[in-house]
Amino acid sequence: MKTGNRQFMTEVVAGWGKLPEGISFGYTHGIVIDREDNVYVLHTGEDNVAVFNRSGEFLRSWSVEGIGAGAHGLYLHAEADGEYLYMTDTDSAAVLKTTLDGEIVLRLQPPVLPDIYKEEKLYKPTDLAVAPNGDIYVTDGYGQHWIHRYAANGEYLSSFGGTGNEPGRVKCPHGISVKLTENGPELYVADRGNYRIQVFTMDGNHKRFIQNDMDMPCSFYFAGDYMFFPDLHSRVTVFNAADDTLVAHLGEDQQAYKQQGWPNLPKTYYRDNRFSSPHGVCVDSHGDVYVSEWIFDGRVTKLRKI
Repeated sequence: MKTGNRQFMTEVVAGWGKLPEGISFGYTHGIVIDREDNVYVLHTGEDNVAVFNRSGEFLRSWSVEGIGAGAHGLYLHAEADGEYLYMTDTDSAAVLKTTLDGEIVLRLQPPVLPDIYKEEKLYKPTDLAVAPNGDIYVTDGYGQHWIHRYAANGEYLSSFGGTGNEPGRVKCPHGISVKLTENGPELYVADRGNYRIQVFTMDGNHKRFIQNDMDMPCSFYFAGDYMFFPDLHSRVTVFNAADDTLVAHLGEDQQAYKQQGWPNLPKTYYRDNRFSSPHGVCVDSHGDVYVSEWIFDGRVTKLRKI
């Protein structure tokens, strides 16, 4: 089954990424890929990290201490001494850096900002990104709608955002990514509650809005000439990375999110080449696209680029 258009066409790889007997997904949230094209899926079940190779063969799984029912954001970053996973949990407020085997090497403490967080439970980190200089940016998408900046060693540096729809303000800053440009890096924030993308300087100053051809952007993945983002309202969107213009919508189903009980719909509703609630996306070295969906028992789809 195909999905896309003449500019960007893919086909579904049926049955990709099956778990072995005795292991099951919870809500599948984050998805990333390493330099060997192995795919890592973060979900709310046990074990909460599952790894597959490019062909969909299950390789291994584990649980990360501090990551549980609120397992949410997942980011992979290549550093001088290897690749690392960064992840968040919206329930426990955990923000962790681990090895590719799950060993915790850094734990970010919640920001101490009494005017914003009168109670610890108000901090609910949804995603994170790492800048070229090593600074870590964490989005509090489900809490007080701020973005927090830390040094590579975990030291808190600054915050920006706050609830609103004017420039610099956000509503559910659900995802964040660093875009590398000729003029230096920029921060792309999925300002999901405002149905837009907002672009910031690395110091947190508003630069511009992107508001066309999207619905509820969740996160980002930059690959070659393209930027991919899951629109929670039942499609994955592909932009030209150079000018932030639409290339294609993948797996679009404008009826799915309008169904009673969404995102957890009857199994008979789902179709291989249509999405219900895309939450994470990544792309391998061959240009193939992997999508995780916000569904109680998980759903991961591979789209082969053709």
